[in-house]
Parts: sequence; C-alpha cells; structure tokens
Amino acid sequence: MSVYDKLQALGISLPPLAVPAAAYLPYVQTGNMVFLSGHIARKDGKPWVAQFGRNIGTEEGKLAARGVAIDLLGTLQHAAGGDLNRVKRVVKLMSLVNSTGDFTEQHLVTNGASELFAEVFGPEKGAHARSAFGVAQIPMGACVEIELIAELA
Repeated sequence: MSVYDKLQALGISLPPLAVPAAAYLPYVQTGNMVFLSGHIARKDGKPWVAQFGRNIGTEEGKLAARGVAIDLLGTLQHAAGGDLNRVKRVVKLMSLVNSTGDFTEQHLVTNGASELFAEVFGPEKGAHARSAFGVAQIPMGACVEIELIAELA
C-alpha cells in the first residue's frame, strides 16, 4: 500500500507548503537529508494556544501533535518533489511542548505525531529517534511545536 493509499484510508488531506512566520525556510535539503523547520499546532486555522498542566490535557495534546504531523507531511511532500513515496526514512522528531513546571507527559503528547508517522510510512520507515521537551513558551502561545528530519531516496 502506498503512502497516499494510507493517507486516504486515514482520511487525511495534506495541506500546502506553509509560509514561514519569520526569517527562515520551511525546509533545507542537503544530500538526501531534509530538515523541516518547526511547525506549530493549529486549531481552526489559528495557533492552538494552550499550556499543558494548565488548560490542556495529554489526550487532547496527542491530537494537537497529530495535527502538527499532518502539516509536517505537507511540507515533507513539497521537499520530496511532490512524492512522499520518496521518503526512505523518518529519522528524527524534536517536539517542544508548552508546559507548566510540573507537567511531565511531554513524551505522551508527542506520541500523537510519532504514531501517525508509523501509520503512514510503516514501522521500518516511520519509526524514528525523538526528543520531547517541556518548554515555558512557544511562539504565538502554541501548545506544541515539532520539527522533523527525514532521508529521501
């Protein structure tokens, strides 16, 4: 089953390439490696403003992280010349989770993204190294920001 068949089965439509909000590129490719800039969680087209441990919980956060992963897939498709089947491997995710000092489930929030990449690319290509950090704030007050590194064929 192709990546696009899996996306269709999951009911996922990929967004167009996001326009950067500041002085950076949405992605940079060097050799076969592509580095995607951080994408923030959005709800109804606007930054999903929330802080874990204050006004959003882990299960809702997993949905936010999954939404970020879908946005990352849109950017990755563009970086891969329009063909996600060129993705040889998702290498690493770095997740920043807007958290109070006593919130400790950043890794569980980030699973929302990690699980989607495994569903879309399969366990061999979609499994990846990962870091998940709790941070005091994210641009625009977003609850989650995730960046991605992938290898293209």
